Amino acid sequence: MTQTLLYLIRVGMQGTKTLSPEQALCDVCWSEVYKMAAEQGVAAIAWRGVQQLISEGVIPADKAPDRATKLRWALHTEQTAERYRKQRNTIIKLCDIYSEAGIKMLILKGYGISLLYPHPEDRACCDIDIWLFGEQQRADDLLRQKLNIKIDEDRHHHTVFYVDGVMVENHYDFLNIASHLSNRDIEQRLKALATTPESFDIDGRTIYRPNANHHALFLVRHAAAHFAAVEIVLRHIIDWAMFVRHYHNDIDWEWLRGVCQFHNMDKFLDTLNALASEICDIDLSLMPGTVRRKELEHRILNDILTPEFSEHKPDKGLFRVIAYKCRRWWANRWKQGIVYQENTIKRFFIQVYGHIAKPKSISKI
Repeated sequence: MTQTLLYLIRVGMQGTKTLSPEQALCDVCWSEVYKMAAEQGVAAIAWRGVQQLISEGVIPADKAPDRATKLRWALHTEQTAERYRKQRNTIIKLCDIYSEAGIKMLILKGYGISLLYPHPEDRACCDIDIWLFGEQQRADDLLRQKLNIKIDEDRHHHTVFYVDGVMVENHYDFLNIASHLSNRDIEQRLKALATTPESFDIDGRTIYRPNANHHALFLVRHAAAHFAAVEIVLRHIIDWAMFVRHYHNDIDWEWLRGVCQFHNMDKFLDTLNALASEICDIDLSLMPGTVRRKELEHRILNDILTPEFSEHKPDKGLFRVIAYKCRRWWANRWKQGIVYQENTIKRFFIQVYGHIAKPKSISKI
């Protein structure tokens, strides 16, 4: 199933068929491929690939997905596009409110990265991440006044609220500096880079996104942190691939690699580059200095598709949740070892202290 899904992603993203259909489409269980694609946040991309291959006759009628699977897949794709449109409308609404108060809005990852996709609406979206150039508190107060919404302040580096059903994370820090000491150094670097953002336009509104180096470091650290704490999905790899394809000439690769090496994150960067190259057919020369580590690449890809720690978080019970998180943390030590520079004991006690400082954060993620 994995080979089939990766083939469909390549076709759906850019029409590239680097595998032969005989290799990728042999004895396919389409319902399982759809399920995996949905779990990995790439169902809309894969469906575009299926449609293209059917229209070209590469997938004959008797080998195509059955009607029930087609309907589920098509509906999922339409829902992905609808969520994307809703998110876009929310960004416009926020921009209008903030602009009236003289507040600039910068979009992190998410919508800004989607614009680099061949078909932006195919990118599965979750929440909107924004940074407001030091105006986070005033902006939250403004939304309480204008929209009468509840704002969750129980997170370490951002507040959370909902606008028209869309979740928004309003960052005052780019990273959670309470969870890892190394995040403090990276945060300082990100804040310095944030002074020179790029601007882009949505329906006549000026919105900002990070410059190439800022976004590169943020995307790598964000993916690394998610990977080490819980897991990442193929969508994270594709985001990086699309970002590199668009910005490879603007990224200072020597600087980025230097920061990653200093923070023991270079192996993760190399693997991210290698998987982006393999999955999205990106020329590895666009990511200079990449060192191939086949065994690590294989393990990380396997963990993305079938996580080594597969327990589900308990729905309730504080002590059950704490025990679950301790087991997950212990199982993911190997991930932390290629992402963070702190030793195991220091990492553990810093994270425990962070949860004590914000007790409600224990139930998050």
